[in-house]
Amino acid sequence: MSEQERALVAQIEGHLLLAATREEGRAAGARVADRLGWLTDTQRDDVEREFESAYLALARVSWRRTAERGAELGREYERRYRTVRQRLVTGFLLVSALFTTAVLVILAP
Repeated sequence: MSEQERALVAQIEGHLLLAATREEGRAAGARVADRLGWLTDTQRDDVEREFESAYLALARVSWRRTAERGAELGREYERRYRTVRQRLVTGFLLVSALFTTAVLVILAP
């Protein structure tokens, strides 16, 4: 998959996620408005829109925090991976040097 195709898929996924979140917010607003039977249709629509807006704002904050935490974890795991890789290479070189030294000592006349 090319970079453009991946970007397009990510954009479509973003739009779908946003649409689903808006619908969840609207549905939650409708449930709240249902409990307030005295609202007029206009007031009910306002409550649903405001609830949807607040729900979407909270979701965006959550998404941002999740993305930041994911990036933070990625950096941490990359750092740990480099440390482990460096230790393994160092250990391999040490064992190789010891093995070479032992072979040379054994083969020396």
